[in-house]
Amino acid sequence: MEKTNKFMLEAIKEAKKAELLDEVPIGCVIVKDNKIISRGHNVRESKNNPVGHAEIIAITKASKKLNSWRLNDCELYVTIEPCIMCSGAIIQSRIKAVYYGAKDYKGGAFGSSIDVLKAENINHHPEIVGGVLEKECSELISRYFKNKREKNKLGL
Repeated sequence: MEKTNKFMLEAIKEAKKAELLDEVPIGCVIVKDNKIISRGHNVRESKNNPVGHAEIIAITKASKKLNSWRLNDCELYVTIEPCIMCSGAIIQSRIKAVYYGAKDYKGGAFGSSIDVLKAENINHHPEIVGGVLEKECSELISRYFKNKREKNKLGL
């Protein structure tokens, strides 16, 4: 659990980078052999990129670093449960394990909104562990949206 928390704290650092860009604060790190090999945070708004999710950024960087699309021996740590798009990329890249912080009841694809792993004939099933530093991850995103709503009320 100590190792898991350590890497989730690094994902939280990435989420805070997104928040500084006024992006939804979601961060991700990918680990191989107990070392972080890539990092990512949301850049959807700042880059006008619909696939600018933290997981997609980190997966792309990890694949480039390893010179392979197969990330079989890698673990992904992300602050929020991955969406359908990101869970698809996780499955396609063969990541062995996913650790996420807070559930996403509106879009989480590993059980909260939908469970993509229940689809028949999927050829790769990563290990999924939710609730890692859940309180910290949940508070980060809740605070962000609360601040957004307050700014909108004020017309800022």
